[in-house]
Amino acid sequence: LIPVPGSRVVKFRRTGESSRSDEDGISGEHEVQIEGVRTELEPVELEDGAAVPKEFANPTDDTFMVEDAVEAIGFGKFQWKLSVITGLAWANAMEMMILSILAPQLHCEWRLPSWQVALLTSVVFVGMMSSSTLWGNISDQYGRKTGLKISVLWTLYYGILSGFAPVYSWILVLRGLVGFGIGGVPQSVTLYAEFLPMKARAKCILLIEVFWALGTVFEVLLAVLVMPTLGWRWLLILSALPLLLFAGLCFWLPESARYDVLSGNQEKALATLKRIATENGAPMPLGKLVVSRQEDRGKMKDLFTPHFRWTTLLLWFIWFSNAFSYYGLVLLTTEFFQAGDVCSISSRRQEVKAKCSLTCEYLTEEDYTDLLWTTLSEFPGVLVTLWIIDRIGRKKTMALSFLVFSFCSLLLFLCVGRNVLTVLLFIARAFISGGFQAAYVYTPEVYPTATRALGLGTCSGMARVGALITPFIAQVMLESSVYLTLVVYSGCCLLAALASCFLPIETKGRGLQESSHKEWGQEMVGRGSHSPEESQE
Repeated sequence: LIPVPGSRVVKFRRTGESSRSDEDGISGEHEVQIEGVRTELEPVELEDGAAVPKEFANPTDDTFMVEDAVEAIGFGKFQWKLSVITGLAWANAMEMMILSILAPQLHCEWRLPSWQVALLTSVVFVGMMSSSTLWGNISDQYGRKTGLKISVLWTLYYGILSGFAPVYSWILVLRGLVGFGIGGVPQSVTLYAEFLPMKARAKCILLIEVFWALGTVFEVLLAVLVMPTLGWRWLLILSALPLLLFAGLCFWLPESARYDVLSGNQEKALATLKRIATENGAPMPLGKLVVSRQEDRGKMKDLFTPHFRWTTLLLWFIWFSNAFSYYGLVLLTTEFFQAGDVCSISSRRQEVKAKCSLTCEYLTEEDYTDLLWTTLSEFPGVLVTLWIIDRIGRKKTMALSFLVFSFCSLLLFLCVGRNVLTVLLFIARAFISGGFQAAYVYTPEVYPTATRALGLGTCSGMARVGALITPFIAQVMLESSVYLTLVVYSGCCLLAALASCFLPIETKGRGLQESSHKEWGQEMVGRGSHSPEESQE
C-alpha cells in the first residue's frame, strides 16, 4: 500500500504471463487508486508449507503458469505415489551392483581371462555413455513419460534376456544393451522434479536417490540367497524385479504438465494439474493457464547459448569428476581391504601379478558382508546432503562434498590401520555419493523446460566417460604408484570443488525456468526466497 493525499494506491503484481504483459509494462505491476479509503491493511503471512486458502488462491491474477499451480497445489498424495513409482525405476542400481557379483562368478564358471571379465563392466558404461544424450533428446522431443517408459522397458527386456545367454559373446552384447537402457533412467528425475513445489524439490529428489542405495543393498542380499542355490542366471532375472513393478504401474504416470504447456497441449496440461489438485485435496489457482511460447525442444545448441555455455561446461566436468571419483573409490576399496593397508598395497600387487590370470576365487560370505557394509555408506551421504542442501545451497553442497573426499584421499597417504582406513573410506564414499545426489538436484533445476532432459542426459553421459576412465587409474596406475593414484583423485576433486563454486547460477529458492528466451530466474523467484541477488551470484 502506497499512501497519497486523500487516497490509497494498491499495487497488484502478476505472477503469470499473458499476451498483455508487454503492454502492461515490464514490472507487471498495476496501480489502482481507491478514493476515500483510509483503512490500513496488514499483510498476512502463511506458515511454511501451509496451503493457500481457497478464497485467496491467486485472487488478483487472470492468468497463471504451471509453476504457480504446482506451488499452490503443494506436496501431497500425488507426489508420494510419484516418489514410489519413479523410485522403482531408480532402483536400477541393482543392474549396476550385479556387475561386482557377476564378474567373479563368470570368471570361474566360464574360465574367462581377467581382461574379458573387465570388459563385462566396461561395456555397460559404454552403453550408458552412448545413450544418455539420446534419451535426453527423446524426453525433450516426445515427452518425459515416453522417454522414461521406453528406457525402462528396454532395460527390463534385455536384463531378463541376459539370464539366458549361452556364451560369453552373447552376455557381452546383452549387458551392453542393458547399459544402453540404463542411460535413460535418470530421466525419472526430470519427470519427478517438474511436479514438485520449490520448497520440497531438493528433499524429494534426494528421497528417490535413496532407492538407488536400497537397490544396491537389496542386490547384495538377493545374491546371498540366490547364488548358492539357483545360480547367476536366476540372479540376473530376479534383479529386474523393480523394473517389472515399474512397468506394471507406469500406466498411472501422467506426462509432465510443463512439457505439455511448452509443446502446446494446454488442455492436457490443465487436466493433469486438476488431477493433482483433486488427489492432494488442494485448490487450483483461479484464472486461465498461460500457454508458453512454443520452442524447439531438445536442441544441443541451446545448451551452449551465451547464458548457459559456462554452466554446461562446468557441469560436465562436475559430473565427470563425480563418477570418476565414486567408481574409482569402489575399485580402490577392494584393493585396500585385501592388502590390509595402503602401505602394503604395492607388495600385494606384485603377488597378484605373479599368479595365473585364470586363478579362480568365488565370492565368500565375508566378501558379501564387505560389499554390504561399503554399500551402506550411501545412506549417511543422503542424510548429510539432505541436511545441508537447503541451508547452504546446491553449489556449496557440491563443493563441500568434493573437498571432504579430497581431504580423505590425502589422509590415505598415512600408513593407517585397517579400522582407520575403513572410517576414511566410509566418509569419502558418503560425501562423494552426496555430491552426486546434489548434482542430480541442481542439474534439472538450472536448465529450462525445453532443454532440461537433454541437459541432464548429456551430464549423465559425461559421468559415464569418467566411469570408463577410472579403472585405468584405480587398477593400472595403482600398480605403479599408490600415491600418484591418490593424488589424481584428490586433485580432480579439488578442481571439481572450484568448478562448483564458479557455477554462475545458484538454484536454491528458485522456481523451475520454463522458457529459454528469458534471463534465468526472471519467471519466478521462489515464494520462500529472500531476494534475487541472494540466489543468483
